[in-house]
Amino acid sequence: MAESQNTEYKESWRDEYLKWVCGFANARGGKIYIGVRDDGEVVGVSDSKKLLEDIPNKIKDTMGIIADVNLLSKDGKDYIEIKVNSSSYPVSYKGEYHYRSGSTKQQLRGASLTEFLVEKTGYRWDAVPVDNIGVDDLDNESFEIFRREAVRTGRMTKRDLNISNEELLDHLDLLVDGKLKRAAVMLFYKKLGRIISGCYVKVGKFGKGSDLQYQDTVEGSLFCIADRVIDLIYTKYLKAAITYEHDVRVETYPFPREGVREAIYNALGHNNYVASVPIQIRIEDDAMYISNNCILPRGWTVETLNGTHKSIPFNPSIANAFYRAGYIEAWGRGIQKVLESCKELGSPAPEYTVLGDDLTVKFTALASAVIPNGHNDQKNVQKDGRKESETEQRILDMIATKQDISMSVMADQMGISYKTVQRAIDHLKETGRIRRSGGKRFGYWEIIEKQ
Repeated sequence: MAESQNTEYKESWRDEYLKWVCGFANARGGKIYIGVRDDGEVVGVSDSKKLLEDIPNKIKDTMGIIADVNLLSKDGKDYIEIKVNSSSYPVSYKGEYHYRSGSTKQQLRGASLTEFLVEKTGYRWDAVPVDNIGVDDLDNESFEIFRREAVRTGRMTKRDLNISNEELLDHLDLLVDGKLKRAAVMLFYKKLGRIISGCYVKVGKFGKGSDLQYQDTVEGSLFCIADRVIDLIYTKYLKAAITYEHDVRVETYPFPREGVREAIYNALGHNNYVASVPIQIRIEDDAMYISNNCILPRGWTVETLNGTHKSIPFNPSIANAFYRAGYIEAWGRGIQKVLESCKELGSPAPEYTVLGDDLTVKFTALASAVIPNGHNDQKNVQKDGRKESETEQRILDMIATKQDISMSVMADQMGISYKTVQRAIDHLKETGRIRRSGGKRFGYWEIIEKQ
């Protein structure tokens, strides 16, 4: 008998065939025969006893379903029959949904996945209940982050949040029939890599072309990732241009922090996690690219994103929790806020591109705040036209804080030689930026404002 909608032959067992089990369960059910060639001839298996033990356990552990696994024999050759019943509920294998169509297996993605889930349950992907993770398995740090941010942004009150974690999940509509929705796991479970691959953020610093200079991977629950990734970028990957206005230190980053924050949080909230592709952030001296797998609503284009539009979240349950934490907007205003932040900084408007299911937003750096990578003593243009090296700027900052600071203390605090400090001091004196008043013992430094 040839392969068909309900029959699949495999000469030997591989764990990847669990995807075929998933496909049958999501369709009309069927049988998989191990030890049988595509033409139906039995070739047998040598490890039938082990397979009879391993296969049922692997099916149960990875998909939470039970399949009949039987030992059959023909002409003295043992082969295995895996009988899979059609499931009334969506079945996933490591976060992926497979479906048997004709004699082929297909992985459901995008609109087809949404239609399948709605047809089976009425739920979106992030609202499907999870069987093998409970409230006690979730991460307390993630709940603390949510509570802190919800109060800080005024989206919820302390009184609202003075409840148990389980009550909070119920309040956020993250429980269904006593089970956690997948969104609850994504938001509050720290070891997401164990249940769905690609659920993390990659950040990389690039020189020219493909020159990757260093990188980081940010993992954990979505709330942990959201809490860490922005600070990581602005402390490790970006350097602020330092200026002084009336002796007050001003730091200007090349990209608007609020705009970058909004773009990353939108990527986390609306990402298509079924694709198992991490959110990627590429940082160059003069540009930053934030990319994620995102399926836009039917008929939407880049022009729709840039214009006034309503909010249609790809992951409604995740988006609701992000909104309550103050991470995203509920009225489709996120992109508008990104545009406004760029305008406020004075940098070019962000550029959005869609290629297949990949959505990328490009931030172009504010030219006057760009510090080329590797230039630790790069000259930075001041707002009044002056230039100082980074060492000189740090000296000015120290003097503004403590006028009687000595050059030896400056050297110790900056971790550089006394002679380097002395040369910088001499240059600042020559250019009329500072002067020394009083003697060596009781004297002090003065910063001279430009007239």
